[in-house]
Amino acid sequence: MKTRKILSVIALVGLSMSAMAATIPADKVATLRQVPLDIEPTPPVMPKVDNTDVEKARSYPMQPPVIPHKIDGYQIDLKANKCMQCHSRQSSTYSKAPMVSVTHYMDRDNNFLATLSPRRYFCTQCHVPQVDAKPLVGNDFVDLHELMKKEK
Repeated sequence: MKTRKILSVIALVGLSMSAMAATIPADKVATLRQVPLDIEPTPPVMPKVDNTDVEKARSYPMQPPVIPHKIDGYQIDLKANKCMQCHSRQSSTYSKAPMVSVTHYMDRDNNFLATLSPRRYFCTQCHVPQVDAKPLVGNDFVDLHELMKKEK
C-alpha cells in the first residue's frame, strides 16, 4: 500500500513537470540558432576562406597558427596527410612553406620522433582556415600586451 502511494506521487510529479515543460512560451528560446528546433531557418552564407597566403598575427600566446589558404579536398585521414606534402621537414625547404613545429615530432614524454607524432597528425584539430567571419557571440578578450600597456 505504501509503495503504491509513493509510485502514485512520483507519477503525478512526473506528469505535472511534463505539462509545465509543454507550456514554455516560444519567445523564450535561448540558443545560438535564435529559432525553435522545429523550425528550419535558412542557413547563412558560408564566409569565403581568406586565401591571401599571408600569415596572420596570433591573438593570444600559444594560439595555433591559422591556415592561410584553402584546404578544400585535402586528405587528412589515417592513410594520408596532404598538409605534410609542403609542411614536413623534408618538403618545407623546396615548398617554402613553414615547417611544422618541432613539438609536433615529440611524444607525450618529450622524446623526439622520426615522424609526426600520432597525437599531432590531424592538423585540423587545432588549425583552421582563416575566414573573415562575424563572431557568433561577443568577446571582450584583451591581449596580455594591451593589459600591460594600460597599467603603465
